[in-house]
This record gives sequence, structure tokens and C-alpha cells, in this order.
Amino acid sequence: MQVRKVDLAVIGGGTAGLAAWRAANAKGLNAVIIEGGPFGTTCARVGCMPSKLLIAAAEAAHAQQHAALFGVHTQGYQVDGQQVMHRVRTERDRFVGFVLRGVDNLPEQAKVLGYARFLNDRQLQVGDELIIEADRFVIATGSSPAIPRPLLAAKERLIINDDLFDWHDLPSSVAVFGAGVIGLELGQALHRLGVRVKLFSLGGLIGPISDPVILAEARKIFAEEMYIDVEAQTEILSSDDQGVLIRYFDRQTQSWQQEHFDYVLAATGRKANVDGLALANTSLALDARGVPLFDPQSMQCGESAIFLAGDVNNDKPLLHEAADEGRIAGENAANWPEVSPGLRRTPMSVVFSQPQIAMAGLSYAQALTLVESQADQPLVIGEVDFGDQGRSRVMGVNKGRLRLYACPSSQRLLGAEMIGPAAEHLAHLLAWSIQAEQTVPKLLQMPFYHPVIEEGLRTALRDLAANLEAVQPAQAANALPA
Repeated sequence: MQVRKVDLAVIGGGTAGLAAWRAANAKGLNAVIIEGGPFGTTCARVGCMPSKLLIAAAEAAHAQQHAALFGVHTQGYQVDGQQVMHRVRTERDRFVGFVLRGVDNLPEQAKVLGYARFLNDRQLQVGDELIIEADRFVIATGSSPAIPRPLLAAKERLIINDDLFDWHDLPSSVAVFGAGVIGLELGQALHRLGVRVKLFSLGGLIGPISDPVILAEARKIFAEEMYIDVEAQTEILSSDDQGVLIRYFDRQTQSWQQEHFDYVLAATGRKANVDGLALANTSLALDARGVPLFDPQSMQCGESAIFLAGDVNNDKPLLHEAADEGRIAGENAANWPEVSPGLRRTPMSVVFSQPQIAMAGLSYAQALTLVESQADQPLVIGEVDFGDQGRSRVMGVNKGRLRLYACPSSQRLLGAEMIGPAAEHLAHLLAWSIQAEQTVPKLLQMPFYHPVIEEGLRTALRDLAANLEAVQPAQAANALPA
């Protein structure tokens, strides 16, 4: 058995792992990065980039379908599934190539191929012939789809998003399970490309939405376009080379139906890739999922020299967050035992459905918890309905709603949830404003051009300012001595 000694061992060659290695290497550490599968990122291979390629094709098809709204008639257009998937695969491979070229530039001695498992707090075994001894470690092994047992009845017809992006043609039908980010984006895109889609989920939720008003709006909007049931009752009856037979309760007809689908797409969440790490051989405290407990500011696991970064911790499973976490973990590993909090940016997430769903700052649930923990601090909300918003109506995208949350005492903007046009851009403006600790009055002093969708944001801010002003007299009265 070969033994190799290094300063730092990074387990996982994705976004977080590569960022950790680079940060530690910049500090002068002798660091290695260990990868058992292909180097590269979930985002480039099977996540955000290929999904956006499919969505771009779906948006082009949708524009054709709805051109008549503007008096433009496009009879006879067709979707060529082979061409759609060829572009998805080709451009996906191009994005992966960019990542792999970055990996190729790493020193060969820094890359170790194989799956790692802990022997103790200071040793890893990689494969059958190598032991790596290190003073510190970064676990950045990512996540993988979590598939509920009932869906396994679909057998070879069960797919995950990884499989979808290797298709050479579009199927005629897909049953999508899960109304989170992946299920909603891919389900709607396939529907708009002419695939017969039914989307089933449980729990009543859509994407990351926690605001009940935004959730109700989202459920109404998506139900108008496609079949979606977020409180589904389903059963997979059979699966063979002809497809999957699913029995489900149709809420529209209030009756049980049976329907064949070519595939079942499992978009039912993800689980941390920790099963093969033998973490029981370490001194780390683990949660119920077997994931090490860690500090989300420093990425440190307890008081140990082991750090956790990226999707494996399921804290903020987004590419830009994984990059930040990897950098923080790498820098703190280099400085260990001196560990400090790293820069964590204002939370922001986007679902690239149409209309888009976006969050910035605190969610409704988080903001409500925060202000309710403070005496006499109601959560103040301002909103806008995009149904009659000028530019949105001009463009024929006038669906959705934006809700803003503020603290009455400081008048600072806390967060926002929205479904509507240009949500990805509004989310950036809001996240920047929140990170800059802007107050609502200050934001209303900012310029707003006309006519733009951003004027809808100004409407919501005006509503929020009026509601903040309304609670001030009540707060002042409560503060008076008896």
C-alpha cells in the first residue's frame, strides 16, 4: 500500500472542490484534489447549463405559439426534437470542455483519481493501493438525485435529469414527479416543446416559494398552461418496453385515470454524496442524514480540521454559493487552526420557468420568524400585481406578483419572493439593495426608467413605504410609558 503525505486533501472535483484547492494552493499548501468520477461541475454537465439550453428551445417554441397575440401568424412551425437535443448536447459538451480545460491546467501531481474513504481523522484510503495522510481535509463530494421507492416501479423507464440531457430525440410523453426547481423547469420546457407532460408532486409546494400569496399565484399560473397537481395521488401500475402505466386522481374531472407515458422523470430532490466516505471512522458529529455538522460561515466541521463545502452540505445548493463555500473552506483549511467566517453574500435564487420564480434576501418564512422574535415588530409587506403593469402588458408577459418584506423599526428591506417577468433581473437588484442595507425610502430615491418592468418594483416599494408609515403611529403608541 502506497502512502502519500500532503497538507490538504480535497475530496471532490466539482465547483466547490476546485475552488477549495485553488484557495489553499494560493496560500502555499501542498494540496491534492481527489475525484472518483469525471472532473467538472454538476452545473455544466447535468444542471443549470443544459437545462437552460432546453428552456431556450422551449421559449422559442412558445414565442411561435403565442405570436398571434401581436397579430403575427406563424402557421406551420414545427419542433424538430433531434435538432433540439443535438444543440443541447453539443453546447453542454462545450461548457463542460471549458471546465475540463481548467482542470487540465492543474498540476498532474495535484490530481488523484479514485474514490476516497476515511480511515480516521488524518487518513484517507483511495482505491485499493493508496493511503493519503493529511493535516486537513475539505469534503466537496456534491449531491445526487434522491429517488423515492415507489418510483422504482418504473424500472428502465425511470430517468433523472442526467439521462434526459443525453437524449437524441424528444419522447412523446413524460410523467414528471416533483415540482421543485428541476421538475418545474424541465416539465414546462418539455411541455412547450410538444411533449405530453403531467407533473405530479406532494406537499402543495412549488419551487422554493414560502409566501402563501406567491404560492397561490404560482399554482394558478402553471395550472392554466399545463397539467400540474402538487397534492397528487398516483400509483405506477406497470412498466415495460411500451412505457409506464400510471394511475392518478384527476382533480379536474374528480375521477381516477390511467395513462401511459414513455418515461417517468424523478425530480424529487437530492441527497448528499456521503455514503461511501466512511465518516463513521472519524470523530465528526453527523446529522440524521449522515452529513457532518458544520458552521455555514466558516465551513468547519466542529473543531476539527475537516471542512464541508458545496452541494454536499445542502445549505445553499447553487453554483455561486458552492464557489464561495469552496473558497472559504480552502482558505480556512490553509489557515487552520486559525479559522474565521468567510464572506457570505445575500441569498438569491431563480427558477427559470416562465414566468420566472425568484427569491432575494430572507424568504417570507424567514422574515416572519425574524420580526416576530422582536417585540412589537410586525412584518410589513408591499406588493405589485404584474397583471396590469405597463411594460409587462406591452410584451404580453403580464402574469405574476412580487412581494417585498421590511422591518418597521429600521425600514430596511429584508427580502422578497416573486413570480413574474424578468424575475432574474429584479432578484439581482433586490439582493444588491439588501446587501447594501438600503432602506425603503432610499430605494424610492433611485431612478426608474419608463417604460420598463422595473417600474413594477417601484410600485411594490411605494406600497411597502405606505404600509411602513401606517405602522409607525401604532409603534409609537406602544412605546409610550403607562
